Amino acid sequence: MSVKLSVVIPSYKDPYLFKTIRSLLDNSELGDKLEVIAVWDGYYPSEELIIQDPRVRYVHLGQNRGMRGAINAGVAVSRGEFFMRLDEHCMFGKGYDRILTESCLPNQIMTARRYFLDPVKWEVMEDKGFVDYEKLVIQNVSPGVRKFTGKPWSPKRTEMVDETTAMQGSMWIMPRKWWDEHIKELQTEGYGPSYQDSVEVCMKTWQAGGKLMVNKNTWFAHKHRDFSRTHQEGSPENPSNREKSWAYSLEVWEPYYNEISKAWTQQ
Repeated sequence: MSVKLSVVIPSYKDPYLFKTIRSLLDNSELGDKLEVIAVWDGYYPSEELIIQDPRVRYVHLGQNRGMRGAINAGVAVSRGEFFMRLDEHCMFGKGYDRILTESCLPNQIMTARRYFLDPVKWEVMEDKGFVDYEKLVIQNVSPGVRKFTGKPWSPKRTEMVDETTAMQGSMWIMPRKWWDEHIKELQTEGYGPSYQDSVEVCMKTWQAGGKLMVNKNTWFAHKHRDFSRTHQEGSPENPSNREKSWAYSLEVWEPYYNEISKAWTQQ
């Protein structure tokens, strides 16, 4: 049976990886047309935690490559018509895979309504609300330090599948054909191992005439920032150097951003 959706999860010593995999499996409506690919980035998890399921595949990288390299490795072995890039600490709504693959068009990246996850209790933090839209902006982080980031945005639109201009980057899908033709792989030179991957794929998609969409018919919950990070901070062999990544992303994409963002101010 052909695979409809491949979910690629770059993993670096995160204690919630297997809860994330369990949520993907339990809430799937694609059955055998789903595959989950966990990429162990230079480490092995505890054997007793490993989920044995024919829909789950594991890739072990002999040394830590960082999040971008791990994503590239997972995509390289994926077999799905679509693939999802996913953080290793997320929960999903029922039927997420069917809903997203049925609605994502050939030239689109798509994310979903995002809630906030308490990973310790493994439950949605209802009091935090949810995020549908974000607008891509350039933020002044500190004197001399700037970066692309998503800013909360509330356009007066009611469409359940709608265009947006930024996403967190913790979960998105696209057709594999679009990746092969327009993204090809996440660049590690300049960006470093861990940051600005959502900016890169969105900019390349917009340049190629594609769109970034949010689908409010389904949802996922991503670990709230109050809880510690793992993969994004890298490892001793692969430090994140986030300020260098931010600066490189601006160097490459700020002129194009200044051109396309003029239209966003009118929305």
